[in-house]
Amino acid sequence: MKSKCLILGILGLVLMSCAQHTVYSEFYNMSAQQWHRDSVCAFRFHIDDTAAIYQLRMHLNHRETYRYQNIWLFVDDPSRVEMPHDTLLFYLANDRGEWLGRGKNGLIEMSMLYQEQRLFPDTGYYTIRIMHGMRDTILPGIDNLGFEILKYGKK
Repeated sequence: MKSKCLILGILGLVLMSCAQHTVYSEFYNMSAQQWHRDSVCAFRFHIDDTAAIYQLRMHLNHRETYRYQNIWLFVDDPSRVEMPHDTLLFYLANDRGEWLGRGKNGLIEMSMLYQEQRLFPDTGYYTIRIMHGMRDTILPGIDNLGFEILKYGKK
């Protein structure tokens, strides 16, 4: 009986150590559900564990009236020496025009993986800046953009 409890306790600790937990989450709200090309969403966060492995996610909340199937994003991450600028394409709808995110009352919530196994070389503050890369100067139908960092292990 004791050995079964010990095994279950160890198994529980192992599973808990693999679990992800959020270390940062913030949303940038767009004015009047419009994202202007010059409007930069800047997310400043603090990292205190350089031995941890992180997952970076973006969350886009848009209206059903958003007129495109996808969205291009320009990401400026000066802490990444090897590639400080990213151009990302996220699909928000499939080829039939069906939204890929979850919707409620005309608002669609879309979660997008940005980096799956990110390491930060130093402790301290980091800033990631995101702009839309669509051709429209004003991109209607966008409510907000969120940025989230999950910690889920050690290197």
